[in-house]
Amino acid sequence: MNYKIAVLGPIPRDHITTHKGMVVTKYGCITHPVIALSKLSNGQASIYPVAHVRRIDREPILELFGSYPGIHLDGVTSHADMGDVIRLKFVDQNNRLEKQLAFMDPIVPDDVRDLVDCDAFVFVPITDFEISLDTLRYLRQHSKGTIIFDAHGPTNTMTRSGDRHLKFWVDRDLWLPYIDVLKMNIEESTCCWFEKEYELDQLTSEEAPGRDHLLPFATHCLSKGVRAVIITVDEHGCLVFFREGGEVREVFVPSVKVDQVVDTTGAGDSFAGGLAFGLLRHPGDFVQAARYANALGSQRTQGTTFEVFKSLEETEAQIARNYGL
Repeated sequence: MNYKIAVLGPIPRDHITTHKGMVVTKYGCITHPVIALSKLSNGQASIYPVAHVRRIDREPILELFGSYPGIHLDGVTSHADMGDVIRLKFVDQNNRLEKQLAFMDPIVPDDVRDLVDCDAFVFVPITDFEISLDTLRYLRQHSKGTIIFDAHGPTNTMTRSGDRHLKFWVDRDLWLPYIDVLKMNIEESTCCWFEKEYELDQLTSEEAPGRDHLLPFATHCLSKGVRAVIITVDEHGCLVFFREGGEVREVFVPSVKVDQVVDTTGAGDSFAGGLAFGLLRHPGDFVQAARYANALGSQRTQGTTFEVFKSLEETEAQIARNYGL
């Protein structure tokens, strides 16, 4: 299992109030998939976090990662002394209010020049400025690694007051040719497939998003070079879209069931890491990769620390039990 996996995005200092009123302060975003992949591979894979952080946070972050095997730390830098600080308050299990109090400078091609031999790149930005398009272009030109990209970044922005809001991914088609697997949740999917003109009531509607747009949206992405589109539907699981025999297939992969949800922060980031691992273990099998993704996402919800993540043996047993394999 000599996989080399780069995980790129912010390492915010998160201040979280869970839906049960518990207050948690910890480092988030890429810390979840990085540590999950370390525990999943038992240090046999090489994991390369790439993030820009504040100087005050760098040593604690390096100390945190240093507790887990196989994590290489040269990509965690603080040259600009800029990094994310996020305040999250969950109003229920899946929905939260967000404030961003500080932000990192973007990840650019210079940050990945020494990583082009990686087998997979997991991009998990949380805001629209954190990853430059030039970085994906550079990797496509110089690397054969699979690029997994979470649309959470380009569909979220922040105001001067720090409020975070969903936004349309208007330049979507500039990014799609450089992405192999595009991952998002269903709310974010409504920011990726849009009409040429909107009525005001469409923009202000509080109705839950439907699914009628998902197949045409996924078909469009696949026509632009994306190999798979994977859309999570809260606790239910995810929808996987890919081409097979010239046709677009849609497969629902139910979630890995858990008895109780403690904290969903980082579940989507962990899901993205699971996609990378699953595709390396089962090349080209997007459905099986989604099972690994669901497993890591569900593990993340089981507590507030990184001890929730399991070994490969435990995770594959969890997958086998859940899916009857």
